[in-house]
Amino acid sequence: MKNWILSALMLASCLAWSQEFDAAKLNQYFDLLEENDKFMGSVAVSKNGELVYTRSLGYCDVASEAQATSESRYRIGSISKTFTTVLAFKAIETGKLALDQTLDDFFPQVPNAAKITIKQMLGNRSGIHNFTDDPSYITYMTQPQTEDEMLEIIVKAGSDFEPDSKFKYSNSNFVLMTYILEKSMGKDYAALLQEYIAEPLELSDTYVGDKIGTKDNECKSYMYLDSWQEQPETDMSIPVGAGAIVSNPTDIVKFSHALFNGDLLKMEYVEQMKNIQDGYGLGLFSFPFRGRTSYGHTGGIDGFSSMFGHFDDGNVTFAMTSNGANMVTNGIAIAVLSTVYNEDFEMPEFNTYEVTPEQLEAYLGVYSAPEFPLDITITVEEGVLKGRATGQPAFTLEAIDKHEFEFVPAGIKMTFNPEENTMLFKQHGATVNFTKE
Repeated sequence: MKNWILSALMLASCLAWSQEFDAAKLNQYFDLLEENDKFMGSVAVSKNGELVYTRSLGYCDVASEAQATSESRYRIGSISKTFTTVLAFKAIETGKLALDQTLDDFFPQVPNAAKITIKQMLGNRSGIHNFTDDPSYITYMTQPQTEDEMLEIIVKAGSDFEPDSKFKYSNSNFVLMTYILEKSMGKDYAALLQEYIAEPLELSDTYVGDKIGTKDNECKSYMYLDSWQEQPETDMSIPVGAGAIVSNPTDIVKFSHALFNGDLLKMEYVEQMKNIQDGYGLGLFSFPFRGRTSYGHTGGIDGFSSMFGHFDDGNVTFAMTSNGANMVTNGIAIAVLSTVYNEDFEMPEFNTYEVTPEQLEAYLGVYSAPEFPLDITITVEEGVLKGRATGQPAFTLEAIDKHEFEFVPAGIKMTFNPEENTMLFKQHGATVNFTKE
């Protein structure tokens, strides 16, 4: 009788919550994004482990016009790091690794290996340089790399700071963790992922990726340049446990619920993962939302972007995967979470600032800056302002105000001053003053 009463109370609670969830408004929001070519991808929300909302929009493959569905699969980039951290704790649980174990047990050739611990690597506090920050990365990112080749790259890149002195995000930590897991547990990373996470949780769409196979419902990635343009594929032998997993929001929320409810790891391990220091825990970030705190991770690789976050408040998990975004996707998280918690959010407006052809003429020319390695050429094509950095493809600049333009996918904002022949360039916190030649 007590179990029946408890079940009835839980059912009543879920029904009440579902009634508050304004799926109609959220669907209207996503309709606007799709109509204006702002986003392609999928989202999912779960409460108490039950899926309560999914939505997919855009194309999984633009060329064949294959529509995205809730079963479409995406490269999830650095969300892979959370999976890798779970596998590390699986190895710790079985006595095959220890958090205070040092890197020299596996790779003594890495600088400071005798001082760097497993915990520091999982927390991005090792000082090991991030190989994807180097200009040379784009010269080999699409080509297969062996463990020895990746190790050589990481060793040559050296150290950025004394271990545990600060936090700095580095994919190198999790590439090395992949190899450490394989050595300590005697299986390759793909097999470990299946054995300890995917199979127990029945995550049928989660696995280590290879070359994208659209016939397997895997999505290609795109950047919006007047239309959706396909992006190059990073070879998955490079990021491995730092970013090689393929999944989708439905699987990710299931994984998240299992993790934060103690179904994958002992809660003492989960609490260690959630212990945030300088903005990062062990394989986890912390994200705030209107006084609430979530734990999760973001991901980005090629034209893909992703994120997930778990809130203890309501036992809610939200996940998003995208294979093309022409907007700041943080707005999507705000819209979804506002709906989850029955809070208001504004519908986006995509009305561009009107600029006459005569006004556009004033911006044309080649702009340069002593501290910037590339010139930027501004042109007009079919009434649309375009920018092109030396040796790079052209990108469309959208007018947002008088003399102000932006290219959202790359986070670029340009403010022109035609009278002084200058242009203020902003991207990801950097600001550069350009002069027209």
